[in-house]
Parts: sequence; structure tokens; C-alpha cells
Amino acid sequence: MKDLKTVIIQANLAWENPKQNRAYFSEKIDAIFESVDLIILPEMFSTGFTMNPNAVAESMDGETILWMKNFANQKDCAITGSLIIKENEHFYNRLVFVYPSGEIKTYDKRHSFTLAGEHKIYTSGTEKLILHYKGWNICPLICYDLRFPVWARNVDDYDLLLYVANWPKPRIAAWDALLKARAIENMTYCIGVNRVGFDINKHEYIGHSAAYNSLGEKVSNIPISSEMTEIVTLSAKHLEKTREKLQFLNDMDSFHINIK
Repeated sequence: MKDLKTVIIQANLAWENPKQNRAYFSEKIDAIFESVDLIILPEMFSTGFTMNPNAVAESMDGETILWMKNFANQKDCAITGSLIIKENEHFYNRLVFVYPSGEIKTYDKRHSFTLAGEHKIYTSGTEKLILHYKGWNICPLICYDLRFPVWARNVDDYDLLLYVANWPKPRIAAWDALLKARAIENMTYCIGVNRVGFDINKHEYIGHSAAYNSLGEKVSNIPISSEMTEIVTLSAKHLEKTREKLQFLNDMDSFHINIK
């Protein structure tokens, strides 16, 4: 297990415009000149958080997936973010993780945001995903999942908990507190990537993307509400030393989750 060099892209998204968003992120990714391991994009990065999937949903062979595979190959790194996928007549808020080889792993958002009616439109996922990449075990989750600590509990021996989001300004204090809490309680690195700007419904997003280490210390320096790309290196040594010394995960309660 070596250090993992991650890229957080805090972006202002064009509403329901995959072509424009791909062009925007292409420019940001092209500007990364050093070698990195993982590029992280926000939730529904190609469209914004829309409840109108008929207009913008893609397949797993669609243009945005091909775009992700192209950049993973070109930059020789993994790339991840969530987008709207239509599959078997169902719509999913699906996180896609593309390896440099072009291999793809997916996670469908478990906790639908009922306040916005997401549960009426998108099919919820039923399984966690643990990714194995460059010696790291990574657990990727999506936005509203952050409010549910049982789903995120580190029973899978992961090293990085990852949230992609469209988390609005009025509840940003919860975002800040919960990201830090998830890092501490799971003895893991925790990264949250949120968007900025306004959507068509006049909801404001002010970023607060951040990375925390296993002691809950912030290890990123992203300006709160600005469009920004930051490279954050996660230290394997830090994780190994703190876990070996403190061993808090050995004392956690055992439980079983019943999927409704």
C-alpha cells in the first residue's frame, strides 16, 4: 500500500447538458500535468441533480461512459463520479468507477433523497461496493448516503470512504460535520466532493469539498465556494500507524443490515 494521489474537482454544473459538462471537465482534467491516481467528480456531474431523467439518461455504453474511459486511459488513472443511467427501463443515480485499464465498477445510490422526490424516479441500490485499487480498499457512496452511518460502517476493512454530492447551502453544516465524523468513526480517510453554483431550481451549492484523515484532521485546502481543482495525497503511513496504535475498529459493535 503506497500513498494515493487524488484529484478533487469542485465544479459549477451546467443544467441537463452532458455535452457542456464533459467539455468543462475535459478542460479541468487536461490541466492536470502531474501523475495522479484518482480523479473524483461530483454527483450527477454530467447533468446536475435533476428529477427529469428522460431528457438526459444514458446507457452504460453512452457518451459519458466512453468519455470517462478515454480520460482514464489518457491519464493512466482511475476516474469516478455519478451520472444518470437507464437500464432495463429503470433509472439509476449510479456512481461509475473506471480503472485505467477501462474496467468499470458501479454503485447505485442506496438512500434516495425523498425531500426532492428522488425515490419516486430513481431505483435505489441494494449493495455496497468495495473497490480494490493500487493497494487501497475504497468505499464509494453518494450524497444523501452520508446521513446514514450504519450503511457506511467500516466492516469491510476499507481505507478510503468517498462521497460525491450535490449538497445544498442550507444544510452545509451537516455536510461538514458528517464528513469529519465518518472519517473518525471508521478510522479511514474520507473525501467529499460537492458542486458549487445555482441549479435551475435556484438551489445554491457552496462546495465545502474536503478530505479528512483517520483522526478527523482536514488534509485539503479547497476554497469553500469556488470552482477548484486540488490534488490531495493520502498517506498510507498515516493510516497504518494510527490504526496500529489505536485499534478502535477492533471494538466496534457487530450488526446485520436488512435491505428493504
